[in-house]
Amino acid sequence: MSTELRRLRNYIDGEFRDAADGRTTEVVNPATGEAYATAPLSGAADVDAAMAAAAAAFPAWRDETPAARQRALLKIADAFEERAEELIAAEVENTGKPIGLTRSEEIPPMVDQIRFFAGAARMLEGRSAGEYMEGMTSIVRREPVGVCAQVAPWNYPMMMAVWKFAPALAAGNTVVLKPSDTTPASTVLIAEIIGSILPKGVFNVVTGDRDTGRLMVEHHTPAMASITGSVRAGMSVAESASKDLKRVHLELGGKAPVVVFEDLDSAAIAKAVEDISVAGFFNAGQDCTAATRVLVQEGIHDEFVAALAKAAAETKTGQPDDEDVLYGPLNNPNQLKQVSGFIERLPAHAKVESGGHQVGEKGYFYAPTVVSGLKQDDEIIQNEVFGPVITVQSFTDEAQAIEWANGVDYALASSVWTKDHARAMRLSKALDFGCVWINTHIPLVAEMPHGGFKKSGYGKDLSAYGFEDYTRIKHVMTSLGE
Repeated sequence: MSTELRRLRNYIDGEFRDAADGRTTEVVNPATGEAYATAPLSGAADVDAAMAAAAAAFPAWRDETPAARQRALLKIADAFEERAEELIAAEVENTGKPIGLTRSEEIPPMVDQIRFFAGAARMLEGRSAGEYMEGMTSIVRREPVGVCAQVAPWNYPMMMAVWKFAPALAAGNTVVLKPSDTTPASTVLIAEIIGSILPKGVFNVVTGDRDTGRLMVEHHTPAMASITGSVRAGMSVAESASKDLKRVHLELGGKAPVVVFEDLDSAAIAKAVEDISVAGFFNAGQDCTAATRVLVQEGIHDEFVAALAKAAAETKTGQPDDEDVLYGPLNNPNQLKQVSGFIERLPAHAKVESGGHQVGEKGYFYAPTVVSGLKQDDEIIQNEVFGPVITVQSFTDEAQAIEWANGVDYALASSVWTKDHARAMRLSKALDFGCVWINTHIPLVAEMPHGGFKKSGYGKDLSAYGFEDYTRIKHVMTSLGE
């Protein structure tokens, strides 16, 4: 007996709608491999409608006082807390993540981030007012850019939606947001929550595939396109946006180096192994900042690898309701194939210290994996795996550590593990990454910027810097003459 699939719908101009042509895609729970819902496969007519709604709503939302926008965002944050269990259920079905970790590690920071940007709404100001020419006064206005086309990824569907809409709305923009085609459920629920608070048209959600995203980015209405996703997707967005010179905000892939020096004593090594294994395997390694590329100084390399392999062997993956698991499944069959492929293609000099295989026959689970013996030009070192795989290289000295750490196309996040303060400061300067953690890896706070360099993209999420990315600057000069 077949179970009827739940029907997800677009949210456009204050109402839920099916795709104009009725097309849908099936949405699969990655913990079971079974479809549980359908979502609209939105086309040009749906994107047109969402963009028209956002454009119509923009003047009034732009002209609201910062205090009014703040109150709206605070109501949204309160509503997220009140409906947290619904959001958790939707996200778990979206992603297969552990229920307990979704409750403890995602809901609180999401709510905090919305409240942070609610406060930022009242800090939108120019930095200069003065007389720089005789008889003239200049002022700087900081204004919203307009309609924002936003595309969120499948690794953190809820949280990345927050990172997109919260700064955009706080600054006075209107939004058309597209979740990944594999994880639309929590974003559709967010639309229901926000829709009860904001004026119609201010926040819109369209579901669909990469063609839907391309239609959004190429549409003539948005002033800005923002995406979190792969390098390939980011390059495609930048190319599409170039056709009419839209502003682009890109948070793309990562290959975070984790540089561990031999000045650590046994207790510090144990703590580093514990923290790095969690930061590498959390969310099945599907995190652009994951601690998955470890460089260990040769004096402690063997000890460190043995301890890391032991930590991996003791790390559990499994179903969402299992309280003992650190992470759930990979998001989809293609991602499972990608991760497996990296392990299958390992060179002969590499050694799988732990894991290296799929777990179970149901869903897309992969064992926590540690690979040692790798060289700088190996495929698995140079490319993002985006799975629960930690690689280890042995380096000789500080210069080689910096060379290898920086020797990839990605530049999002990094960490340094040492007891030498001066060394930590040298590395924080030398590492070519948007974030450098010292003796920790992966903590994020709303007040600090998140974003990278090189093929990891440009623009910042979170912080006042992320807020300013959703604004434009206007110079106003007035004559003081009669």
